[in-house]
Amino acid sequence: MLYDILIIGGGPAGLTAATYARRAGRSVLVIEKNAFGGQITWSPKVENFPGFVSVSGTELGDRLLEQAMEQGAEVELDEVVSVAVGADGVKTVACDSGAVFEGRALIVAVGAKPRMLGIDREEALVGNGVCFCAVCDGAFYAGKDVAVNGGGNSALQDALLLSEKCRKVYLIHRRDSFRGEQKLVEALQKRPNVEFVLNASVTELLGGDELTGIKVEQNGAGREIPVAGLFVAIGHAPDNGLFAGLMALDRAGYADAGEDCTTKTPGVFVAGDCRAKSVRQLTTAAADGSVAALAACRYLDA
Repeated sequence: MLYDILIIGGGPAGLTAATYARRAGRSVLVIEKNAFGGQITWSPKVENFPGFVSVSGTELGDRLLEQAMEQGAEVELDEVVSVAVGADGVKTVACDSGAVFEGRALIVAVGAKPRMLGIDREEALVGNGVCFCAVCDGAFYAGKDVAVNGGGNSALQDALLLSEKCRKVYLIHRRDSFRGEQKLVEALQKRPNVEFVLNASVTELLGGDELTGIKVEQNGAGREIPVAGLFVAIGHAPDNGLFAGLMALDRAGYADAGEDCTTKTPGVFVAGDCRAKSVRQLTTAAADGSVAALAACRYLDA
């Protein structure tokens, strides 16, 4: 089947694009490699999305998916391994399962992936003490001591969530103050089981096949902290490498596209956190999704 629009990425940008494209009468397939809803499903509570006083990220992601499917969008859980554009303009997407899909237009909405600390054994211990999602993995550490590394809103929110489940939470940040919202900092200051470890960096991961602790350098001195889990929350990197031939990338790897969400390749559009922009929020991802979908529809009409 030749779809009107293929969408790679099932987060808020991709699912919003699917809803808009379907309402315009276009056939749509959304391909997602991990979980529909994207990174927002990691958030325990969302309070800054219009129309919701408070909603969990999982519920919001489920609603976005339900809405797109109710409009008639098709979805596929698979990992895209290659993308090609034919002489006739048809975009061919091959997946890890062996499935191949074709579309007249393509929207890239792959978001960004968590950044790692870049220390020895970090990748080997992912899933065995090193984590990136407090919502996903926090329950495994109930009653145990854990650490969170980071100073932005994501790190602060992770620490708050973990403080409700864990015996002790060490919040490690390389500066002497946090970048995140002051209200979150104040909430953490009221938690008796949260300790701020400022002017500090994680230098070593302890343990064998599972994490048993971390070494931290704080104000020039070394310190060992026994923890069962380390939650890394230091930002994200765009997942655009596969599409470098289709769109220009900036130095950080983000798609160098403007607010019109168009790329250098006719019929290829980009939306969400993988696009170069000054603000990355749920609302801007959804806005990108609508803009990219409508731009794709105009391309198909041309």
